Amino acid sequence: MIQMGRRCGLSYAEIGKAIGRDKSVVWREVNRNTSADGVYYASVAHTKAHQARRRPKPLKLVEDEALCRLIGVWMDDGWSPRLISEMLAFYFPDDQNMQVSHETIYQALYVQTRGSLRADLAEKLSLKRKERVPHTADRTKNSPYKEAFKISERPAEVQDRAVPGHWEGDLIIGCDGTAIGTLVERSTRFTILLHLAGDHSAETVAAAMIREMGNLPEHLRRSITWDRGTELAQYAKIQTALETPLYFCDPHSPWQRGTNENTNRLLRFWFEKGSDLSVHTPEDLRRVAAKLNRRPRPTLNLETPANRLNQLLQAA
Repeated sequence: MIQMGRRCGLSYAEIGKAIGRDKSVVWREVNRNTSADGVYYASVAHTKAHQARRRPKPLKLVEDEALCRLIGVWMDDGWSPRLISEMLAFYFPDDQNMQVSHETIYQALYVQTRGSLRADLAEKLSLKRKERVPHTADRTKNSPYKEAFKISERPAEVQDRAVPGHWEGDLIIGCDGTAIGTLVERSTRFTILLHLAGDHSAETVAAAMIREMGNLPEHLRRSITWDRGTELAQYAKIQTALETPLYFCDPHSPWQRGTNENTNRLLRFWFEKGSDLSVHTPEDLRRVAAKLNRRPRPTLNLETPANRLNQLLQAA
């Protein structure tokens, strides 16, 4: 009917009315399937539509070994398939052969044959997270934070991330009481890891925070937000040494420091749950932090936290 209508000089609206479709549908069909001579042939359009519907379609990662090697290198550094897809489009904007969707990567690992992707890459995706259990105990009783600043008292500039220098912190817990401290700057997502030798007592955590954050210029340590764990019971000592106010989340509200929660999830790529975190030396932590700070972030328009922080330091 479309071919006949075009031959008779009917408009797209008239053809659409005859076949029960909108004129825009007819216009797209004609433009999609017009031959080189400028004529729409129904038989050609039918053949193209039939080929497009054929399943299963060939997997893009079956034969492209160069693309698979690049994906493997990035996944070894903990990059997610979505980030890999975005960076391929960023680095190869004019080369469709070097671009692939994150869903295609997942299918290559789990659904279809892996093609040229390494068989062990599927393990890079697993965080081995156990089911979360709600904490119903009353943690406000005998709390050491009754006189501390509440998160509701933070200045408005913290919330909109417009002013740098506001940090969120927490611990990553391993087996046998081992732990690593994490600090994340809200505007740049720059991460500092605290080496806690022996334990994560309030005294040990306070000493580590003062040591690491003391190296920052004053304008990059405006505030710190932490959960209500007892590891920060010496918050007054930290505030005095760093001249930085500490604010504490409401009970049972880890989402109030979501930047740190998300960063800790990324760090589990290197520090698995249930593992012995005491085996990691200060140099190990610096190396992991450097990898994470050199990782492009979609929230930073694919810039890296290291570059963002360096810009702030140069401006100062």
